Amino acid sequence: MLNRVRIQGKRFLSITFTLTGTIIGAGVLGLPYVFADSGFLVGLAWLIFLGIVMIFVTLCLGEVTLRTATIQQLPGYAEKYLGKFPKKIMVFSMVIGIYAALLAYLIGQGQSLSLLFTGGLENSFYFGVGFWILITAFLQGSLKRLEGVGYFGVSGMILVFFILLLALMPGFSFSNLTPINPSKIFFPFGVILFSLMGFNAIPILRREVGRNKRYLLKKAIIIGILISIIFYLIFSFVFVGVLGREINEVATLSFKGILGGLLLIFGMFTMITSYFFLSYALKDYFLFDLKKRKPILFYVSLVPLMLYLLVSSFNNLGFVGVLGIGGSIAGGITGILILLMTLKSKRKGDMPPEYSMPLNWFLIVLLGIIFLMGILFEFFFLF
Repeated sequence: MLNRVRIQGKRFLSITFTLTGTIIGAGVLGLPYVFADSGFLVGLAWLIFLGIVMIFVTLCLGEVTLRTATIQQLPGYAEKYLGKFPKKIMVFSMVIGIYAALLAYLIGQGQSLSLLFTGGLENSFYFGVGFWILITAFLQGSLKRLEGVGYFGVSGMILVFFILLLALMPGFSFSNLTPINPSKIFFPFGVILFSLMGFNAIPILRREVGRNKRYLLKKAIIIGILISIIFYLIFSFVFVGVLGREINEVATLSFKGILGGLLLIFGMFTMITSYFFLSYALKDYFLFDLKKRKPILFYVSLVPLMLYLLVSSFNNLGFVGVLGIGGSIAGGITGILILLMTLKSKRKGDMPPEYSMPLNWFLIVLLGIIFLMGILFEFFFLF
């Protein structure tokens, strides 16, 4: 009996860590920079506020998956409950979000590996391509491999982080926590929203819990996002407290020596797990929504590489810029569509769910305005 409980507990953690591993990726490495630039308290306020919003919206998506008999990805649910045109919008949003994430990971991994092995950023492009080759080969796996990556990847990431935390704390000073910058109050919005996005993992979680454990989905979503929020808070608090405004856009590139090397390895951990999960979600979209197999290699693997080549050639869009665009546009559009899907699924769902979220038009309009404002402000800061 005890052994069975342990197995179930480990499986629940694997499911929860699938979401946490999807959420904690390149976004966490950009958070200290926007926290420091806008003022630590501004970043903290946005993290708490958007954290609550994203828990609510993600739970709404979980309800949609539980009301639907077939397993799909987000565009499939959009078509079922909203129609063909909203599906196209969801495809656009999903593609923008995932490709922005994968592009940011290639940029971040290239810089991290180059600094780790050569001591400079001159060879970032080549290391980024090398990372792409490695992860593409690793993507040829089953859902079981995904669970393994989630459990061990996130566990390892958290363990390494707390070891590093102890090493960083002696250099911490409250005087380094930057004051509020009125001109940058909305600057953290896109990056923080990006860092909290785990929508594409929810259909995967729904597959992982199976038919007999559907009640676990709500708990896994709440715990998975809360772990991410707490992790982000500690990470940003320590980095800003140690470095003040002297933070690189990729936070783990801010240190040198042995500590810098360990931080680079930690940052690579976060990006590897998230790159893997998001690529798997994109793979699911072609398999379950489009019923296609042949173009998967091109869309899942080759398109991110082509975008990386393009951005590297022009060198006009940085790490934080990619995160901000991906978060504000993809997060905003996807969030609005999820709320509309949830409202519609309450009337047209295939079966009763294990939980139901309170939702009405007032909430949809209010959250929709917040998401749209985030998109507008992101373009304001970009240009």
